[in-house]
Amino acid sequence: MIAFEAATSSPGNPWLNIGIFGAFVAVTMVIVFRASRNNKTAADYYAAGRSFTGGQNGSAIAGDYLSAASFLGIVGAIALNGYDGFLYSIGFLVAWLVALLLVAELLRNTGKFTMADVLSFRLKQRPVRIAAATTTLVVCFFYLLAQMAGAGGLVSLLLGVGDQVGQAVVITVVGALMILYVLVGGMKGTTWVQIIKAVLLIAGAGVMTVWVLALNGFDFSALLDKAVAVAENPAILDPGLKYGVSEISKVDFMSLGLALVLGTAALPHVLMRFYTVPTAKEARKSVVWAIWLIGIFYVFTLVLGYGAAALVGPAVIAGAPGGPNSAAPLLAFALGGPVLLGLISAIAFATILAVVAGLTITAAASFAHDIYASVVKKGKPEPGAEVKVARRTVVIIGVVAIIGGIGANGQNVAFLVALAFAVAASANLPTIVYSLFWKGFTTKGALWSMYGGLISAIVLIVFSPVVSGSETSMLKTEAIDFAIFPLSNPGIVSIPLAFLLGWIVSVMDKTVESPEKQAEMEVRSLTGLGAEKAVSH
Repeated sequence: MIAFEAATSSPGNPWLNIGIFGAFVAVTMVIVFRASRNNKTAADYYAAGRSFTGGQNGSAIAGDYLSAASFLGIVGAIALNGYDGFLYSIGFLVAWLVALLLVAELLRNTGKFTMADVLSFRLKQRPVRIAAATTTLVVCFFYLLAQMAGAGGLVSLLLGVGDQVGQAVVITVVGALMILYVLVGGMKGTTWVQIIKAVLLIAGAGVMTVWVLALNGFDFSALLDKAVAVAENPAILDPGLKYGVSEISKVDFMSLGLALVLGTAALPHVLMRFYTVPTAKEARKSVVWAIWLIGIFYVFTLVLGYGAAALVGPAVIAGAPGGPNSAAPLLAFALGGPVLLGLISAIAFATILAVVAGLTITAAASFAHDIYASVVKKGKPEPGAEVKVARRTVVIIGVVAIIGGIGANGQNVAFLVALAFAVAASANLPTIVYSLFWKGFTTKGALWSMYGGLISAIVLIVFSPVVSGSETSMLKTEAIDFAIFPLSNPGIVSIPLAFLLGWIVSVMDKTVESPEKQAEMEVRSLTGLGAEKAVSH
């Protein structure tokens, strides 16, 4: 088992970690500059000219989806909470069935660049686009904060940078690289970064999985026995260690599961990926590829989580500077010393870079396409102006994310990710489902559903235990306690509320939306007739 001293100082060689990460940045930067040659139109910049195959886009979706929370957070959750930690993996994976069955093909057929294209197709353009852009920017902002703050926490372990100033510098460097990737490469450059990162992440996790199993004679039962012995807690093999303590914790898990399963199919940066393929058939193929790649990865997390419990120990992981997020890097150090730790740390950095790049271009596209081009310019922007606005927006979003990441550094960022999923599931999914499948849905119903879901999710999070009331809250002192909502995730309340608001307001609304547009959307979503074509150069 790894020595406690090794876990609490910086394990491995910080310069080796920086060198491997620098090599990744250099290679991907060359690819991004090569990809930037064809960024001439909005379709090139936002959707990579719709030129990626289903396999390529599926790999990029996996790269976009498998964030630092997936790699570092889930391995740590399994190492500390066993069975209950693995439930995150199951929730994240099952969510893709919702995306495949409800969203992928219909969205590709109906939209152009953003989620708002679908939501406003048969409703009033201006108010619906503003609402959709608002929810998109909120989801992307909180997800960005979590990733940027995660970068600071990861650095404290991997590079031995413990002071706030040093971590702020690292967050700034990550933000600057993100701005450069998106500014230069657009969606095409971002997609290639995500594909490379997905291959590296799954390969790295695969190597560590085989290594852990080899040390235990490829006997998973022997690994579990060793994990129980080191943890001195047989409960890590049973359900309920984290979510079975009380009735509230069981309801909390149901709420979290609802947000994970339904939120994934409404995350703006994941939805935007479906526009980078030429046809709806390739969009379906993308999701099938993504399910396979993500599924394989989450099977690896089960072995890695229990491997970290057996080879490092829950007590060491909990006491490390990065807490549960340290489990995967410490396991790499225990297995392969500084070199494997350097490779895994570079992959973790690559993970953060790829995800924040995807989030940034989604937020920029939402503002430039939905607000500037469609609302301000009423759908008639000057040639090239939309892409210029998108690039300026990238810089602004990058700067805001850097400042926000520095501000959130050291805080409990789990609530940021939970809020992103809860807002996506509450504000976006009901409106997407109603728009695609219910002819009686109205503009007022859409606005009440989106704003109602957005506001209720944020308000419930603010008054929940993740913000105040305990030592694990964002406001860590117990003296500040305004947690009147008992659940850590608002999904079980805010998601049904958003569906209910959309239905009630649409039924009560006497407005009749355009029957012609409704018929066109139905035919187009189901057949692909009139869908956006790939751009040829």
